Amino acid sequence: MTDCSDQANGLDVHNVEGSSNIEILKKLCASNAEYFETDTSENGQRLYISFMGIKENVEEISQKMARVAVQAPKFDFDENTPGNGYRSFLSVAESAINYGIQINEKIALKRSSAFFRKTQMTKEAEAVAHLIASLDTCFKHLEVLLSGSSSGNLFPDEDHSTPELLSNYEDINQYCFYGRPLGFQFCQSIRNLLQFISMSMAIFSEIYYNQGSFLSKATSSLKATSKYVNDPEQRARRIVNISQNASVDFCKAFWFLSENELMTNMPYVVTPTVAVSRVINLPPEPFTLEVNGKEVEVPVPSSHTDTKPIQVRLISYEVHEGMIGEATTKIKCKPPARGLLIHCHGGGFVAQSSLSHECYLRGWAKQIQVPILSIDYSLAPEAPFPRALEEITYAYCWALKNCRLLGSTGERIVAAGDSAGANLLLSTTLKCLHLGLPPPMGLFVAYVPTVINFVPSPARLLCMMDPLLPFGFLMRCLKAYACPGACGEMQNRGATSEQTSDTESFEEISESDLMELQAHKSPISETSDTLTYGSLNSNDDNRNIKDIDLQPSDIENSQKYVSDFLEKYVLDSDTETDGTRVPVLKHESATSSQSLDDSLQNRVTNLFTNLKWRFNSWIAQKAAAGVDFVVPRSASAAEKCLDLEKQNKLLDEFKFTVPKDPYLSPFFAAKEDLERFPPVRALTIHLDPCLDDCVMFCKKLKELNKDVHLDILSDLPHGFLNFSLVSKEAFEGCKLCIQRINELLDLDNLPPLE
Repeated sequence: MTDCSDQANGLDVHNVEGSSNIEILKKLCASNAEYFETDTSENGQRLYISFMGIKENVEEISQKMARVAVQAPKFDFDENTPGNGYRSFLSVAESAINYGIQINEKIALKRSSAFFRKTQMTKEAEAVAHLIASLDTCFKHLEVLLSGSSSGNLFPDEDHSTPELLSNYEDINQYCFYGRPLGFQFCQSIRNLLQFISMSMAIFSEIYYNQGSFLSKATSSLKATSKYVNDPEQRARRIVNISQNASVDFCKAFWFLSENELMTNMPYVVTPTVAVSRVINLPPEPFTLEVNGKEVEVPVPSSHTDTKPIQVRLISYEVHEGMIGEATTKIKCKPPARGLLIHCHGGGFVAQSSLSHECYLRGWAKQIQVPILSIDYSLAPEAPFPRALEEITYAYCWALKNCRLLGSTGERIVAAGDSAGANLLLSTTLKCLHLGLPPPMGLFVAYVPTVINFVPSPARLLCMMDPLLPFGFLMRCLKAYACPGACGEMQNRGATSEQTSDTESFEEISESDLMELQAHKSPISETSDTLTYGSLNSNDDNRNIKDIDLQPSDIENSQKYVSDFLEKYVLDSDTETDGTRVPVLKHESATSSQSLDDSLQNRVTNLFTNLKWRFNSWIAQKAAAGVDFVVPRSASAAEKCLDLEKQNKLLDEFKFTVPKDPYLSPFFAAKEDLERFPPVRALTIHLDPCLDDCVMFCKKLKELNKDVHLDILSDLPHGFLNFSLVSKEAFEGCKLCIQRINELLDLDNLPPLE
């Protein structure tokens, strides 16, 4: 029997010729099982059972992986772009096997030591056993999807009902994906970040659902929430229950945390300095566009809510002639840019804004050298479909008519968006085609959902393990946007009559506590200018516009601020904790703007890593000092609301029909409309629940011989653009986005100006 702990005797399973990772894991499990078989202690027997379970399930899943691998290439976009939900699960399974190998090796190497932490390692082995078993269940469902799909179609055929297929999801053990192995399928920089976010979500749920003032909520929750730092199983239980039971209001509140003071100031600290970052309010006034000699009226947004101004944010690396506020600047302006980028942010149709996406938009503004107009559309469920579509169409047409005010000649106007924002831009293109208005000259869409419906696909099954886009979150966001009438009935889910009669009844955080978090428009930072477009038509030169005075000394001061900030908050010496080397900030001299960007990105990564380490260290120090963080207590309001066994099946919440409206789901657009589409550059991720949406939409364009290109990245999550400051891999993906946008702008091939 192979024994990994006998490597000192010359045996190393990784060097066994012809050994696959599956065989390696089976050999390691056999070795560890043999070692603990005679250990009669409780943990010894649990370890033995875990290793035998892993070995058995690996044998089962390997057979299913082989069958799926044969069929997976049939669903690719093309032979040069391998990627679809089936391939994604093959990749996830390989990551799980590698994770199992790491845990087995760790146990095999330390099992004979007097310092072997048997209790800890028992939990690790059990986590691997549950993980492999749950993935085996997922592969069973993948084979069901395969049997119900025609060749090349990642969505099931009509004779397989959606409720029938979705009902199979309920027997998947989700808890194992959110415990110790959390983020195992992603790259290491993302894995650390996801663990931090998941822990924050669990802690935030305690504050969100507890009673009293904001301070009392935080104070009373301290002892309860520390368990999420030290107990991954408790964290997993809470995350899954949040996904299943929390309302869309909780999703909105948590996602709006990205717009708190620290996160909104981060772009000003670590991203390129931009000359303009200004909010403009567009009054909803009727106007027309001249198209081929005819005046076409642009419809004013009117659905669901009262007529109100539309907020947009203008971002530009340089000040251009004619740009709003140019008259008050004290520096020489650049000529109008020949291009313009229209941007729409993601956020599941219910959260976020241009402010939360400025973390990467500032870098885009520098690299593409054209102004960016980012649209802050109204959010669901207060403003469901089609309100956001109407506002984006209106703002886009306003930009066409007033491109000079944005510092652009408007010769090349391209649109770019991610997730929900990308969906809205595809729909806006259709809307323009139907209204007789000129669509954008090119579309860049990142990880876009093109079917806003509860249609299962292989990639959407990834929601059962996705830390950022779990199944319940995705479904409620789609429901809030697409079916507002069915949304209200579930808003108070979990607050049963039995709970509300209790002395610790459920009560959400007060409106004043979350005023900024729940805002439907982004908060205005002190560094932004706020303009109402109506004032621009006035002859009054004393407009309320801040001077733009960008001097070389400003750049030096900005860089000094960056250095001081990082010097204050980032460790500058090596630190080890639990045998793990903590990344350390090293002072680097940037010899170019690119090296400066890379250096800053690395420093921010270290910042978040070390903040997490410091938080863990603080908990450990308090425990060592005798501070009891797990004293007996009554159940918190959050536990009463979220931790009860579900009385209704989750899927019962989604038994309603979403119309096949192409404005809602661009995948259903008519052939004659898609034939008129501009060039499309799509980018998605192998591990994205919306991967199949991207692949299928791009395949439809390709079949019509349209100019379409698809990129599929590895090891990153949905929404990775928001992490480009804290992950090297996400940063590289962001640079690819810039490359594709520049291809669409194609400014180098424009004829010279006369």
